[in-house]
Amino acid sequence: MRTLGTGGPAVSDLGLGCMGMSDMYGPADRAESIATIHAALDAGINLLDTGDFYGMGHNELLIGEALRGRPRDSVRISVKFGAQRDYDGNWLGYDGRPAAVKTSLAYTLRRLGTDYVDVYRMARADPAVPIEETVGAIAEEVQKGRVRHIGLSEAGAESIRRAHAVHPIADVQLEYALLTRGIEREILPACRELGISVTAYGVLSRGLISGHWRKDRELAAGDFRATSPRFSGENLAHNLGLVDALRAIAGTKGVTVAQLAIAWVLGRGTDIVPLVGARTRERLAEALGALDVTLTERDLAAIEAAVPQDAAAGTRYGEAQMAHLDSER
Repeated sequence: MRTLGTGGPAVSDLGLGCMGMSDMYGPADRAESIATIHAALDAGINLLDTGDFYGMGHNELLIGEALRGRPRDSVRISVKFGAQRDYDGNWLGYDGRPAAVKTSLAYTLRRLGTDYVDVYRMARADPAVPIEETVGAIAEEVQKGRVRHIGLSEAGAESIRRAHAVHPIADVQLEYALLTRGIEREILPACRELGISVTAYGVLSRGLISGHWRKDRELAAGDFRATSPRFSGENLAHNLGLVDALRAIAGTKGVTVAQLAIAWVLGRGTDIVPLVGARTRERLAEALGALDVTLTERDLAAIEAAVPQDAAAGTRYGEAQMAHLDSER
């Protein structure tokens, strides 16, 4: 177990990111998704991460169904809000106004079938609304008991400090993986200075360093990786070369590439909680195997040599989405 922040909830060493069960990676099997959530809970994972815009509410309804009949206090639910989408799933921007905070939370609680969420966070900064106003509105919901802890997502160091001055921040959700290490420069040190944890998503770089990705893989309709710079053309060829180097190291330890990559994130500090985006019980079982992987100093040196910082080719999102990331400014 790890603790989010200095006064946040106790959570399992790994969390389950549920986005892919509803959105972004093409069609998912509902029954298998629920079975995967159940398997995660039965294995001791107690942190479920979602967003109210994943499938425009579908993901929250799915989690609510999966948790039916289980004690509410046995699970920690982390929710992102604020992303605006139309009927066709197009991205329209972000809304961090206090009224939007309260409206979004009310809808989330109804869909999840609960009267509180454990961690509530804005998905991306709203450039039209000071972060102090958004966090202040969430703080009011903390006082009313509808939110237990406040988090941030893809926030830069300055924004983290401003938000934390309004109300203690439990964790900041950031993409962090062998191919994505930019937070090590300023954001991670700021979080550690303030006693704030990091929930790391994209620990397998959207499947790119899972060891299962193929250069000729055909993507389903709605899979955002079809437009991701890291998954296209020469960038993909370069990045899969990095995976081959990791595969050689994993082979010497008798583990999979995915387990090696997850274990690397696990070992970066107990204040970092990796979120694994498993959509099936098979992938979940593989991810859980990372908990049994011990990386020696020699292993870490080999990994660093195989995939140095900034070794990835291509940005993690397209240009339009990168512009919304306060963490990249």
